[in-house]
Amino acid sequence: MCNLEKQVSKKVKRVINGTGVIVHTNLGRAVLSEYVAQNVYDITTGYNNLEFNLETGKRGSRMDYLEKLLVDLTGCESALVVNNNASSVYLILNTLGYDKEIVVSRGEMVEIGGSFRVSEIVEKSGGYVKEVGTTNKTKLKDYEKGTNEETGIYLKVHRSNFKIIGFTEEVESKQLVELAKETDVVVVEDMGSGVLVDMEKYGLQKERTVQEAIKENVDIVCFSGDKLLGGGQAGIILGKKKYIDKMKENQMLRCLRVDKMSLIALEGTLKQYFSDDKIKKLPIFESALKTIDELKALGNNIKEEINNNDIMIEIKEHLAMFGGGSLPEESIKSIGLYITSKTKTANDIEKKLRNGEVPIISVIKNNEVIINLSTIFKKDKQCIIKSINNI
Repeated sequence: MCNLEKQVSKKVKRVINGTGVIVHTNLGRAVLSEYVAQNVYDITTGYNNLEFNLETGKRGSRMDYLEKLLVDLTGCESALVVNNNASSVYLILNTLGYDKEIVVSRGEMVEIGGSFRVSEIVEKSGGYVKEVGTTNKTKLKDYEKGTNEETGIYLKVHRSNFKIIGFTEEVESKQLVELAKETDVVVVEDMGSGVLVDMEKYGLQKERTVQEAIKENVDIVCFSGDKLLGGGQAGIILGKKKYIDKMKENQMLRCLRVDKMSLIALEGTLKQYFSDDKIKKLPIFESALKTIDELKALGNNIKEEINNNDIMIEIKEHLAMFGGGSLPEESIKSIGLYITSKTKTANDIEKKLRNGEVPIISVIKNNEVIINLSTIFKKDKQCIIKSINNI
């Protein structure tokens, strides 16, 4: 293969996620629903009214309709969307906490993927970090002692990708809201993934919803669009209109604004949240809600079509998880294809699958290659059969 062909082959392409991690950070995070993907295609393959008001015939805002959807879904006063949640945090702090102290619990001074740290985002925004409490225990009195005339924001950060258990204590946002009435400090809650539905309704782990934060009168809430929400990459900011309006006037918003494709994907995803049936059709929920019987049937169908005499397959229990810094303790019962070979090592099989025409990303455990079926879609079945037969 010539150098040009090699370069062309090194492109972003569709892969099959056999890891069981539903929101896989390295594999594009949340998968868009077919409805949303078709909507993006229909609109972006022609001109659109992104910044044109069809009623007045004049220039419009790309945020108007999206803001209305978010207000209707969450009950917030106002909303704003930027290109990711790190941008959300930056814009909030730069607008409301510039040259002020940002009070954060030591137990919430997190580092997210790619070595981005809360402390450094605060500093880049022009604010000053003021840590209160300890790693495992932070009390309301710590926030009280940490408040002075220089304090601008109480920042509550969701510990998205880890848990602190045992001898612990933390201050809830509603307690900070009460304290803020006395101190005139803005309460900001970075929810990380952001959940718009009651997860327990679907038999999953309870997670604080965006609507709960809004009802508790938190001034500003922000979260990601491409994790538990199930849309494309975006940072969503909700809350009090007087604060959102200030962010809309911040010149940095131009640098952080969301592009048309992400905006259309987010709009389509949010529309699905107005119907319980459509929520279940979002790929993140489809994957999480598959039954063991459905997964076993899929596994048996694949196994029946394997005609590679060197390959042995067992269908056994495996665990799936949400991933993407979401619900770190939530494991979902699943089924996996456990693959071994008479002549090849697990590493050989994993590499063969990964380098196939449609790459299959699997996991290795105890010298077995595992393809978790929770994150497998109908269109993946024939590709998996072909790849296993070609090992």
